[in-house]
Amino acid sequence: MNRDVKIQIASNTAKSIYEAYPNLWERFGERGFLRTEEDNMHHLDHLETAFELQDQQVFIDYSKWLETVLTSRNVETALIVDNFERLINVLPGNVNAKEEEFMIACLACANKELSAR
Repeated sequence: MNRDVKIQIASNTAKSIYEAYPNLWERFGERGFLRTEEDNMHHLDHLETAFELQDQQVFIDYSKWLETVLTSRNVETALIVDNFERLINVLPGNVNAKEEEFMIACLACANKELSAR
């Protein structure tokens, strides 16, 4: 994935989350917003690694670890699921077709795992 595209996706996803949940500004402030952008870069990095390895479990394991870290910081699992749904919606047209299909499947599987907890 092109680095500029990745930055744009991470930024737009963070903005859409904070627009949908304005209380996040009160809870986490500017620092939280910046962390959300960074987190989305990490999500995309892990999706790329999983794609390169052709191993969805790489991303599933990352998502479980992520949930442990973020819930310890008072970020609800539902926000992680929401974030991944936003990525599912933004990836089409921003990555090649094979990456898109694989990454969307990873995100969907991760959301299924997280929602079942």
